[in-house]
Amino acid sequence: MQQISISEIQRNLHKLDDFDIIEIIDKKRNKIKGYFIESKYASFVEELSSKVASKQQKSISLRGVLHSYANANKIESEKEAWKIHTLKKYSIDD
Repeated sequence: MQQISISEIQRNLHKLDDFDIIEIIDKKRNKIKGYFIESKYASFVEELSSKVASKQQKSISLRGVLHSYANANKIESEKEAWKIHTLKKYSIDD
């Protein structure tokens, strides 16, 4: 993949014409800043982005439900609750 710096883009914008995907880097900090993707791929990128966003939204909403259900004050008392429940359920009373 072709890499180009931010200052190169500012000086020579025409360099973006020859490539479909270019990695934009910050040479001072040696970090990838993003990618230039040609407009013919826009619909594909938007579709992918919406799928990722909906997946993240589903996980956030599930975590929100569980978080609102959890009670931090009861964590210690409920630590062995499953074990006690199971023993009570399957114990044989004579």
